[in-house]
Amino acid sequence: QVMLVESGGGLVQAGGSLRLSCAASGSIFMFNVMGWYRQAPGKQRELVASITSGGSRNYADSVKGRFTISRDNAKDTVSLQMNSLQPDDTAVYYCAARKRLTGLYDYWGQGTQVTVSS
Repeated sequence: QVMLVESGGGLVQAGGSLRLSCAASGSIFMFNVMGWYRQAPGKQRELVASITSGGSRNYADSVKGRFTISRDNAKDTVSLQMNSLQPDDTAVYYCAARKRLTGLYDYWGQGTQVTVSS
């Protein structure tokens, strides 16, 4: 069983930046895909960004050009650099990991709150 622990959330003004980190209790080398999801109040959880073991990245249209996902297999971490934050980015952000290239994610973190004030 692998545990994922997110950190780096907080309160920031619109236009500001935050960097989220996800630390795994074991090696992330086994995971073909690592991702960041978010869930805003009253909304469904949505994919924000994902990255494969080969470094291919995928972003939601709403964050393209503002967010950058990266993974460090040596440190067993995945990060999400978030720039030009807007109030609509306010949500709980979750880290997730998947062994297969497609399908459901196998492991989830407990989430970290990001609040962007206008």
